[in-house]
Order: sequence, then structure tokens, then C-alpha cells
Amino acid sequence: PRERPGAAQPLATRRAGSRRKTYFCAPRNAAVFEVSSPSFAHGEPIPLRHGYKNGNVRPALRFSGIPEGCRSLAIILDDPDALEATGKIWVHWTVWNVAPLEELPGSTLPPGSVEGVTDFGYSGYGGPVPPDKRHKYVLCAYALDAPLHLPPGASRPELDEALGGHVLAEARLEGTYEPDKE
Repeated sequence: PRERPGAAQPLATRRAGSRRKTYFCAPRNAAVFEVSSPSFAHGEPIPLRHGYKNGNVRPALRFSGIPEGCRSLAIILDDPDALEATGKIWVHWTVWNVAPLEELPGSTLPPGSVEGVTDFGYSGYGGPVPPDKRHKYVLCAYALDAPLHLPPGASRPELDEALGGHVLAEARLEGTYEPDKE
């Protein structure tokens, strides 16, 4: 099927026991709200310094078109291509209650930001580290009408549930990373 501009596109489907859940992220052109990085352009390779084994430095992000009424941002970085190699979509980073700023530096998070647990087993950023081949990484940013009431270290499913009813707009940034480039 062809993408319809403005329509949410499936990111991937996860199995949770006997249930299947499809995760959505809006296409990059779905709304005025956009996320970008000074480190790499949409669809381009992610620089080595952001990789798990090469510095694990979180990329700086820029947000434009933050909607009126936005009180916080949430960000999720996933590797949907890991499904084939690991049996699940690998969660590399979740953070919420980020102040709705135009720039998020790679080195620090604004006060009040809360990070969730990744599939590496700890909270915080875990950079790309594909186990088998070049993977596509998907960063989804959500403009929210309220801060989320989640404790530090909450899981991706807990974050997904908390997002319900609070998303004003979504934006997407994709990049690729190859294991032989590490």
C-alpha cells in the first residue's frame, strides 16, 4: 500500500505473549512538528560516535513546529530491523517530560527529563549496534499536552500506555547504522 501524507504508518508489530501490538509513528511530513539532528539527515547514516561501541554519544536534536499547548516532549529510539535478528524491536532510548525546547543537546537533558529502561537493561541512551547487517533506526518525538506520571526506569510498554490521550503531534527521524562500520 502507498503512504498517505498525514496518515500514521506502522513502525512495527511486537508480540506480547499471545497478543500482537502495532506501534505507529507519524510519517515525517504528517504535521508541522518536525525533529531533526545536526549529526545526520533523515534517512542517512548515523555517525559512528553515536554507536554503542564507538562512544555511545546521544545525537543532538532539533524540534520545529512545536504545537501550541505542548507542555512536554517524549522521545523513543527503536531498531525495528532487530526483529529479524533478536525476535523483538530493540529499544535504544526512551525519555519523557523533556521541556519543549527547540534544541536538545547531545550532552545533557533539561531538568525534569526522565529516562526509561532500554533493551540493554539500563536507563539512558544506548546507541546503534546492529548484530547482523545495516539497520534502520527510528526516532519518534511526541509533543504532549501534559507531563507524564511515570517513574524513572519505566519500560517502553509503560511509556506507550502513558502516551495515550496526550499526544498533540508526532515527528519522525530515521537513520541507518552498519556493524562493519564500527
